Amino acid sequence: MFISTTPKTDRTALSGDNAEIIRQTLPVIGDNINAITPVFYRTMFTNHPELLADTFNRGNQRSGEQQKALAASIVTFAAMLVDDNAPDPVEMLSRIGHKHVSLGITADQYQIVHDNLFSAIVEVLGEAITPEIAAAWDEVYWLMADVLIDYEADLYKSAGVEAGDVFRKVVLKDKKQLSEAVTEYTFAGHGFDKALAGQYTSIGVELPDGARQLRQYSLISHDADGFSVAVQRDGEVSSFLLNDVNVGDEVDATLPAGDLVLQPGESPVVLVSQGIGSTPMTGMLASLVAAQGQVDRPVVVLHADADETAYAQRETTEKLVAALQEKGSAEHITAYRDRGESLDLAKLLADGKLPTNAEWYLCGGNNFLQNVREQLEAGAADLAPAAIHFELFSPNDWLIG
Repeated sequence: MFISTTPKTDRTALSGDNAEIIRQTLPVIGDNINAITPVFYRTMFTNHPELLADTFNRGNQRSGEQQKALAASIVTFAAMLVDDNAPDPVEMLSRIGHKHVSLGITADQYQIVHDNLFSAIVEVLGEAITPEIAAAWDEVYWLMADVLIDYEADLYKSAGVEAGDVFRKVVLKDKKQLSEAVTEYTFAGHGFDKALAGQYTSIGVELPDGARQLRQYSLISHDADGFSVAVQRDGEVSSFLLNDVNVGDEVDATLPAGDLVLQPGESPVVLVSQGIGSTPMTGMLASLVAAQGQVDRPVVVLHADADETAYAQRETTEKLVAALQEKGSAEHITAYRDRGESLDLAKLLADGKLPTNAEWYLCGGNNFLQNVREQLEAGAADLAPAAIHFELFSPNDWLIG
């Protein structure tokens, strides 16, 4: 669900002298943005405490990850406006847009962000922010906001819902232990059957202090009757699900969103994951199995984990890979830290384990994905990846910095 074209950045341009002002002040704003964003969030949550209680993930606020992600997105977008050689941040904006619709963000909330962000800029930089500089950065903000507002409107339209109308009541149907740290939760509910393999839902619970907190969970499977997700004990929402939500209990869940989805075509597919990042890959594998006979694509699954028992999706992955092997080419390769193993793409390529011109899908922690992307860049000439798609289970600051 939530299918759309990519965000449209080709019509964004600064007016008058603003491009030169942004070019000159970008280093100063960039150097201070990590000081500005904590002040911004503190100010906004003071003025609008309901946002921290009901919309923003408090764990990401405490860790500072959300602040870093916002800082990187603004600076990256500004750089695109004034530097012809800067990469187009369309992937960044696509990811932000999908996260926003999964939280039910609406256009009017951009004004709240604007007012509190610019208050923070003035508070941190003081008299250095002249009216001309303020006006130039104001234009940067609204150019970026307008791209996201239009894109999110397209996403809501594609799902056939009004902006923000994404929350549905679901009932916990079953729990299944997948590993020592991961439990599969199956929910009964309607509106999830049109999800694409790789997408996620935001699950919302009311915590003991009265706050409704949200967290995204990739779908293991979905159909007309509901969906399944993998829950790992980490953070407020997951801990509450594991400790306090029982079969028969009701929670909120949003219509599926996410831009890490299996792309159509005949090119080979390489699925790379770490830890709980195997969850969206399981959905993609199931989709590839279902498509057998129509489109048969060579598939390689690469997974890294602490040890074999920690690999929550191992049995399901092995069964799906075996099903693919019946009619085509598929391989399942693991790397366990307790055995001193790691995913060495150059060696795997030399051993004939990796296809060229493949669509790569990555999901895992920041450091892991950074390492895999660096290996892909280093081996680009030999691997010749057709495309690289990725998803993070935290705000994505490093890849857009």
